[in-house]
Amino acid sequence: MRNLFRNFLNLFFPDLCVVCKERLSEGELHICTDCLFLLPKTNFHLQPDNRLEQFFAGRIPFQHIAAYAYFVKGGSIQSVIHELKYQRNPKIGNFIGELCGENIKDSDFIASIDYLVPVPLHPKREKQRGYNQSLEICKGISKVTGIAIDNETLIRKVNNKSQTKNSRFDRWKNVEDIFQLTDTETFKNKHILLVDDVITTGSTLESCAKELLKCDGCRISIYAVGTAG
Repeated sequence: MRNLFRNFLNLFFPDLCVVCKERLSEGELHICTDCLFLLPKTNFHLQPDNRLEQFFAGRIPFQHIAAYAYFVKGGSIQSVIHELKYQRNPKIGNFIGELCGENIKDSDFIASIDYLVPVPLHPKREKQRGYNQSLEICKGISKVTGIAIDNETLIRKVNNKSQTKNSRFDRWKNVEDIFQLTDTETFKNKHILLVDDVITTGSTLESCAKELLKCDGCRISIYAVGTAG
């Protein structure tokens, strides 16, 4: 009965690919097969000293840094991130997280990770959106890899303004000292994978990492769905 009702709804309100907006075929979820095939993957997780690692070199101590795909204006990953952040669709976060997990699960990049840690949202911002998009991505990665998520030890204590229109310097100042650890023992001698949706200037991730490094022996790697192409 439920399938009949779903099929009836699909006649009038078909599920569309978030990238090309074409109707999804049976068995497809969120992104059609053609668009999935064309996602501009970076494969940075297989490349030591990749472009992102060079970008962060000297800013923070890290083990590895990678992103799933290139984020370009008008491109497929921009469509996915827009759907996730602004269209109240957390399921797309789970879905793209699973794609990320499948992409890195058998690589050295993820082999020694103890916890997945999403970049936190302030509680007010999370309440407005209804969820933390980075946490939804983590859920997908965790489902594939089996790695535990810690969403409580690193918190955002300041509800700072949106970074969208800020310069590089203003972005850095906007996120300075806005994160806080609830304890320094959970991540002691652990390897953390800090997860975000998109890496632009890296200022938010840098601020998170500096707080995490207050834990003795903590090692940090960084992963995002998208990075500037």
